[in-house]
Amino acid sequence: MSTTVAASPAADRNPNPFRILGRHRHFRIFWIGQTLSLVGSWMQTMAVGWLSLQLSNSAFVVGLVASIGALPIVLFSMHAGALVDRGDRLRIVQITQVVFFVQATVLWLVTLTGHVSIPLLLGLQFVQGLASAVEIPARQSMVIQLVGREDLQPAIALNSSGFNLARVVGPAIGGVVIGSLGIAWCFGLNAASFGAVLWGLRRIRAGGVGARTTEAWGAEASTTGYGTAGTAGTTVLGVLRETSASAADGWRYLMQPGHVRDLLILVTVGAVFGGPFLTLLPVMARDHLGVGAGGYGGMLATVGVGGLVAALLVAGPISHRAGKGRVLMGAAVAFPVLLLAFAYTRWMPLSYLLLFASGLAMILWNALSNGVLQLMVDERYRGRLMAFYALAFVGLSQAVGSFAIGALARLFDAPAAIALCALVLLGASLVTWRRSTFWQAV
Repeated sequence: MSTTVAASPAADRNPNPFRILGRHRHFRIFWIGQTLSLVGSWMQTMAVGWLSLQLSNSAFVVGLVASIGALPIVLFSMHAGALVDRGDRLRIVQITQVVFFVQATVLWLVTLTGHVSIPLLLGLQFVQGLASAVEIPARQSMVIQLVGREDLQPAIALNSSGFNLARVVGPAIGGVVIGSLGIAWCFGLNAASFGAVLWGLRRIRAGGVGARTTEAWGAEASTTGYGTAGTAGTTVLGVLRETSASAADGWRYLMQPGHVRDLLILVTVGAVFGGPFLTLLPVMARDHLGVGAGGYGGMLATVGVGGLVAALLVAGPISHRAGKGRVLMGAAVAFPVLLLAFAYTRWMPLSYLLLFASGLAMILWNALSNGVLQLMVDERYRGRLMAFYALAFVGLSQAVGSFAIGALARLFDAPAAIALCALVLLGASLVTWRRSTFWQAV
């Protein structure tokens, strides 16, 4: 496998982070639609948490509803990655967006009519998780087909900027909508947002983007022995058998000794022990910083603003510079150090500053890792790589990381839980920096 990433020519080193939107029409359509949809998705995420609390008045149920969507990603993401690697990625994204639209519409209707319940909410969240297990690797591995290898890193960073912008804007709009129209309309507006996404994806289809190349299909078929037309793959059992074999082949490829495995291990530790600190922000806000819901919202927004700044930096001045690996590892060390400092500060202005810096370091690390990994792997394994990425950052982060940090907070307290997780992550980052050389190759 390739372990080095070549820099772009000097003429392409434009510091404007939005330059690729003008350069690549299909990516511009894709990015605008996805960003609008993410605003709606963050509205729905906020509203689902509030609705589950209203229905149950139980913190446990709130956590259960939040994590149930991660279960399909843990169970099926590598199989989904195998499907993505063998299919038309754009078509897969289109189908899963329709599923998201139907799920949001049903949630809107049952809430509006007063028929919503915790079991129904859990079922709808599980459906969303099933679709996400397929959609995330398909969407992320499709980016290179929209922009090419030279612009992959800034494109991924621009996607991160859209995600963080939506994380700031979505909950803010959601709060206004709940107060003025009612909680059901957060789901209704989210459902409406998929209209723009599906329209944009149809425009991309007109350009013929999305299908796998014959060369990629042939290379994998020759090495794994499946994928021949007319085999048992036409049956459900045959498809399951083939995707299982493909998933196992992906595991073997990703876990062979080398730079990809080193970075994936560090990414997984970061997802499990780093990102879940957000789970305890409400506790930190109320019990340790003495602020209410408004302060909690401000803390979430501050993390999002830091992430937005980081994503724009990666999309702009960092995207084509040499030494991205050193920036990546610097962020991987800085992030847990900042979390340690945040865990024990009790002065709100300093907390905001540390949260901004934490969001900055976290997204620098995540966006650079995503781009570097995609450039390291062979094309035919890209879907399974992004499936593993989703497994770590969505599945394991929510299903394992949030549960673990919550258990530690119950055993000790929230600051101690954040600090302990940060120490584990700091140790993993320092060990990787000492023992691996992947960061010197990019």
